Amino acid sequence: MSADRDARPDTIVAIGTPPGRGGIGIVRVSGARSAAIAQAVAGRVPAPRIATHATFRDAAGAPLDAGLLLFFAAPHSYTGEDVLELQAHGSPAALRLLVARCVELGARIAEPGEFTRRAFLNGRLDLAQAEGVADLIEAATSTAARAAARSLTGAFSRAIDTLVEALIELRMITEASLDFPDEDIAFVRAADAAARVARLADDVDAITRRAASGARLRDGLTVVLAGRPNVGKSSLLNRLAQDDVAIVTDVPGTTRDTVERPIEVGGLPVTVIDTAGLRQTDDAVERIGIARTWQAIARADAIVLLVDARMHDDEVAADERALLERLPAGVPRIVVHNKSDLAGVVVRIDARPDARHVWLSALTGDGVALLEDALRAIAGVDAAAEDTFLARERHLVALRAAGVHLRAAAGHLAAAVPPLELFAEELRLAQGELSTITGAFTADDLLGVIFSRFCIGK
Repeated sequence: MSADRDARPDTIVAIGTPPGRGGIGIVRVSGARSAAIAQAVAGRVPAPRIATHATFRDAAGAPLDAGLLLFFAAPHSYTGEDVLELQAHGSPAALRLLVARCVELGARIAEPGEFTRRAFLNGRLDLAQAEGVADLIEAATSTAARAAARSLTGAFSRAIDTLVEALIELRMITEASLDFPDEDIAFVRAADAAARVARLADDVDAITRRAASGARLRDGLTVVLAGRPNVGKSSLLNRLAQDDVAIVTDVPGTTRDTVERPIEVGGLPVTVIDTAGLRQTDDAVERIGIARTWQAIARADAIVLLVDARMHDDEVAADERALLERLPAGVPRIVVHNKSDLAGVVVRIDARPDARHVWLSALTGDGVALLEDALRAIAGVDAAAEDTFLARERHLVALRAAGVHLRAAAGHLAAAVPPLELFAEELRLAQGELSTITGAFTADDLLGVIFSRFCIGK
C-alpha cells in the first residue's frame, strides 16, 4: 500500500440506513471527534460496545429524538477509528437533524464508500473484502449474497494470498540462484521450479473459473426471447417470471415493443426480454418494434430463439437457419421448440453444433426446467456454487494477466538455456497482478473509482 495515501483524519458522518421511513434509522460517525460528538449530542460517552439509551439534543438542549447510543473505540471498529452510532427512529427528517447536529460539532458529510475506504486504509479489510461489502448489499439473489459473504469474510483473499506466498517463495529461490551464475540453472532445476510454476498456473486457472462464475452471479445474464410471431415468446416470459407480465393472444404481432423482467434462475439473476415477432410487415408501429428486437439482440448475453414444435422438421430447419444466420456471431443461443404439448413430443434437451435445442411447453411449464438448466450452463454457474467468489471484472483481468505471465515464465524455463532474468521478471509481474486484487499494490485513482460506487453511509 502506498505510504502517501490520504488517511482522511477528519470526522465524517452519514445516515447508514436506506432512504425512506422505517422503524429504526442509524446515523454513523467515524473519526477523532466521535467521542466529543457523543458527549455533546447525548450528554455522555458510553462504554465501548455497550448499547445505551439516550436522548439526542440540539445545541440549545432541546430533544431531537431518543434511541440507542453505541460507541466503538479505535482500533476495534469497522473503520479502525473511533466510531459512533446514533440509532434513532427512522424518520428522514429526524435523521437529517441529527446529521446536521453532528456537522455543527465538527463532522463533515461522508463521501460514497468513505467508511469502507477508511476500513481498507486502516487495515481492517483488504480491497477484495471491501468490494465484498458493496456486493453483499447489492446482491440480487440468495446465491449471490452467499458468494459475496465468502468474499467479505476473506475466502477469496485467502486464496489469492496462498498464490502470492507460493510466488514469493519461488521468486526467492530464483533471485538467490541469480547470485551464483555458475550454478543458477542447476539450482533452479533442483528446486523443481518448472513443476512449481505449472502448479501455480493451474491454481490460477482454477480460481479464475470460480471468479468468472461469481462475476456472472454478480452481473447476471441478459436473455432475449426472439422468433417469428405467435411462437410463444410472451407465454414463455410469463412462465419464467411466474406472472402475467406480457399480453398473450392468438393474434400475430400482439407484442409491439420489448418487455423486460428480472427473474432468478437457480441463483442466477437473469433479465428476460420479450420482443416483437420477426417478420416482414407493412405496419409502421410493428416495424419499429422489430427494429427494437434487433437492438435487444445486439446487447444480449444469450438468445433464446423460439420455433413452433408442430412444424415439420424441414420447415423448422429452414426457419431456424434463416434466423440463426442473422444473429450476432459468438453470442450463445438456445433454440426452443415450444408447444410440445400440442405437437405430442416429449420434452428434452439436445446439444447440436449450432445451438442447444430444448423441447418444452410454455403453456403447461413442462420442460421449462430444461431451459433453465441450459441458461445456467451458458452462464457457467453451478446451481450449488458453494465455492464461488462474487468477483468483479478487475479481478478477472488481474487473474488472467497473472496466468499469462506464469505461462510465459514456464516458457522461459523450458528453453535449452533458460533466461533466468526473464523468468524472474515474469514471476514478479504475476505477483503484481495478483496483489492488485487485495490492494497490496493498487493505484489511488483505482481506489477512487471503486469506492465512489458504494452507497453513502457505507
